[in-house]
Amino acid sequence: MYLARPLAALALTGLLSACSSTPPFPIARSVDLERFMGDWYVIASIPTPLEKGAHNAVESYRLEPDGTIATTFTFREGAFDGPEKVLRPRGFVRDHASNAVWGMQFVWPIKAEYLVAHVDPEYTETIIARSRRDYVWIMARSPVLPEAGYARLAAKVAELGYDPGELTRVPQRW
Repeated sequence: MYLARPLAALALTGLLSACSSTPPFPIARSVDLERFMGDWYVIASIPTPLEKGAHNAVESYRLEPDGTIATTFTFREGAFDGPEKVLRPRGFVRDHASNAVWGMQFVWPIKAEYLVAHVDPEYTETIIARSRRDYVWIMARSPVLPEAGYARLAAKVAELGYDPGELTRVPQRW
């Protein structure tokens, strides 16, 4: 009884300080979901443990009639001739004003944060990020991105608060 009040106050203080110290994460102002759908080649990432060593990584999106996004992530594990891995998470748009904030569900009921931080006007390049700044993906419609384009996108990743030195290029050979 005597500890309940101080513990509740401590928990509330921690919660409020966590909320006030987290800077807002920049996202794309507006994402046209129809244009965003299709294949995106993963050019570089700060990868999740599952995708470390991925080759020929491609993320494909398809907008479903119910508004969810059927997603297929394919890659070769460890080498171009490595075993093919296929993941099929489902995307859920959480912010319909921008369409840039999604939840990506790999396992029910968990929806991982998935932020469209950048998409160019032609929908040829994108950066997918997380506000925790733990994972990020640079993707393009083509498996090859000119070096100047890669450098520009890596600089954007740094502007988002990531360490660009942690970026790993994803080998693409098609």
